[in-house]
Amino acid sequence: MREKIYGAAIVGYGGMGSQHGRLVQRVDNLELRGIMDIREERRNHATEQGYHVYPDLQAVLDDPNVDIVIIATPNHIHADLSIQALRAGKHVICEKPVTITSEELQGIMAVAEQSGQHFVVGQNRRWDEDYLVMKKLFDEKLIGDVFHVESKVHGSRGIPGDWRAEKEYGGGMMLDWGVHLVDRILLMIPERVKHVHCKFMHITNKKVDDGFRLTLEFESGITALLEVGTSHYIAMPLWYMNGSAGSAIIEDWSMNGRIVKLENAGGHDATPIIAGAGLTKTMAPRDKHTTITEPIPRIPTDILDFYNNVLDAIEGKAEIIVKNDQVLRVMRLLEAAFLSDETNQVVSFE
Repeated sequence: MREKIYGAAIVGYGGMGSQHGRLVQRVDNLELRGIMDIREERRNHATEQGYHVYPDLQAVLDDPNVDIVIIATPNHIHADLSIQALRAGKHVICEKPVTITSEELQGIMAVAEQSGQHFVVGQNRRWDEDYLVMKKLFDEKLIGDVFHVESKVHGSRGIPGDWRAEKEYGGGMMLDWGVHLVDRILLMIPERVKHVHCKFMHITNKKVDDGFRLTLEFESGITALLEVGTSHYIAMPLWYMNGSAGSAIIEDWSMNGRIVKLENAGGHDATPIIAGAGLTKTMAPRDKHTTITEPIPRIPTDILDFYNNVLDAIEGKAEIIVKNDQVLRVMRLLEAAFLSDETNQVVSFE
């Protein structure tokens, strides 16, 4: 049982702010006290939905019934809003990317420590089932020792026509989607990152990246390819993983995919096949008796666990799942990716 009913206010009522609003109302002992947004149409929308609308940020901070401030504004003002809320004695949930730079995040962390309040970053895609399944395959060595992982997100609509297309607001796909892919791969592969190489794409936008290809090499030699594209009319699979005893693929968010594992390495040598204008034995398909195909396992997941974890941490019953030192490492790796693209070089990271 919770010690009390906690009140939350959302600052920034766009897409993610609205999503937080829907989710907060499903969490036991967490009530949405109101909305604050500088745009009139969003304030009107919140009013139509029956929410209390605060006139400004100070009104949110002055409300004694608000325990948690959820920040879902454009990226460039996350740091300032977070620090104001922490200093006002509020706990803070901040949308990702938490800040534009790692230095800004360190500033927030210092204020959070001084204030004694919790500051938590909304890395919601740690709860995506596709990620949890691939992490299970990695952790449990279900396809042997993994030596390469690919995580890709592709669309064909370019950057949304809002602040995400503007550099001064912290736009671009590396800060939008890259922060998720990097966060998850660093959790999946608990090793030092040796080398970072990144190439940004500017197909539809010259101000910020509208896609990227990021390659990481870990200390043991494991490699990861992270890719985001917004001009892809045929999307590549979300995940592709290679291990010493098999491969796994997840095609899409509907969890279509499969695992192919080596069952019997013996048997006769491969029979050459005609391949294009040539002949190959190396790339000949395996005999059906040497592999086994299995469905992708399923893992129950619920994003409400994120909010419940924050409440449990406030009451001293749990540690925060999304730890700030993890988020800081992600931000530093993103900075290494920006440097790699700028210099067109492989960057040493840790």
